[in-house]
Amino acid sequence: MSIQAPIGLPCGDKGFMNGYLEALSLVERLHRLLLDVIKDEFERVGVLEINAVQALLLFNIGDNEVTAGELKSRGYYQGSNVSYNLKKLVDMGYMHHNRCEIDRRSVRVRLTEKGRHIRDVVATLFARHAVGLEDRGVLGPQGITDITGALKRVERYWSDQIRYIY
Repeated sequence: MSIQAPIGLPCGDKGFMNGYLEALSLVERLHRLLLDVIKDEFERVGVLEINAVQALLLFNIGDNEVTAGELKSRGYYQGSNVSYNLKKLVDMGYMHHNRCEIDRRSVRVRLTEKGRHIRDVVATLFARHAVGLEDRGVLGPQGITDITGALKRVERYWSDQIRYIY
């Protein structure tokens, strides 16, 4: 699937527009590929009961105790997806959950030992990738800094579009 510019909209520099659309497509593909890489790693180590999205959720929670709302506000997940996956992870024993003392409607979650094991598998995979990227000359420290900076600027721009334009 390729993203195409809408017909009739002013796009300014066509080269920039084409580059922007290519970058959007690449971000989308990279996310799907990351999930496939995690899935393959889990198959390799024999972890078959959780999916890659759930594994990333455990990785992102780490040692924190959080609510679904906090995960949404950090921009990691959509509302219904995070609630569904948190419930599944609690049911499968990867997370503990406790009702908040202040707001009884809110539930705080944290990883169990089983959840920390999954987090560690993902962390080890990512550490192996970081070493491989640098050792093979795919990406060095300056390259990762440049990419991260550019992606943060795009994230800020998109966030501003949601907050201030609509």
